[in-house]
Amino acid sequence: MAHRYVLGMVILLSGAIMAVPGVVGFSDASRIPANHVNYSRTKAVRAPRNLVLRSASALVEDQMTGECLVQKQAEAIMPIASITKLMTAMVVLDAKMDLEESITIESEDVDTVRHSRSRLPVNTTLTRGDTLLLALMASENRAAYALGRTYPGGLGAFVAAMNAKARSLGLVETHFIDPTGIHCGNVSSARDLARMVDAAYHYSIIREYTTCKEATIRSSSRTMQFHNTNHLIGNPRWQIGLSKTGFIDEAGRCLVMQSQLAKRPVLIVLLDSQGKLTRYGDANRIKQWMEGSQTVRQKHRG
Repeated sequence: MAHRYVLGMVILLSGAIMAVPGVVGFSDASRIPANHVNYSRTKAVRAPRNLVLRSASALVEDQMTGECLVQKQAEAIMPIASITKLMTAMVVLDAKMDLEESITIESEDVDTVRHSRSRLPVNTTLTRGDTLLLALMASENRAAYALGRTYPGGLGAFVAAMNAKARSLGLVETHFIDPTGIHCGNVSSARDLARMVDAAYHYSIIREYTTCKEATIRSSSRTMQFHNTNHLIGNPRWQIGLSKTGFIDEAGRCLVMQSQLAKRPVLIVLLDSQGKLTRYGDANRIKQWMEGSQTVRQKHRG
């Protein structure tokens, strides 16, 4: 599906965000628009001619030098879905909350807006560490919401801390309304997300949890097996240091990663991919393009 990015929509989005008096809960369905709408402050910038990317917005950046290697609508502001959970994790870890403390999933944590599936029934008790693992690895919305709810001061204080963290990182095109990404008011740009991924990469727990292929979790009532939502995790062709997927209708399918490509650490952001496999196809095309470019450079040196 082709997307057109209109400057006027930014004004509408900004007004909508400013109009939200506090945290929007899972029960507030009236704030979720039915149509898929993206927002932008800039015109399209194409990827290199010999690299076809089907995601609406994309950015590949050298993590060490900051060099932009690939960009396509990198400053377009759009919903980011569960990529949000990287910020959720940073806020939890910044607060130095006890990861061994028990958290119980409550009815408040249930998604009544999108009715997203969860394998964590109400009254399930987990450690905060396992709850964080499931939020990052399996993108469990109830886990992410519970992390925000149990933050000192409650959910409102947690979301305020998310936005304060974004400001401290210089993420001027980023705003959060909930800790899960369920709400389409959680927005950012590919350029901002590259900075956010780089910041998250400095947390060893986030690196470990987002690249865990599978985990067995023992809750208060049973033992459950969970798997990573990124299909590339565990693929021997990939060296992935951090990963997060996301999806809601308004955001399309999203993927952010830190990875070693062509012997250099890169940050990859892919937003608004249509179709279940498109974001992975784009990631593989980026990998092939970078490795092919390196081969060409080596031949020229020879």
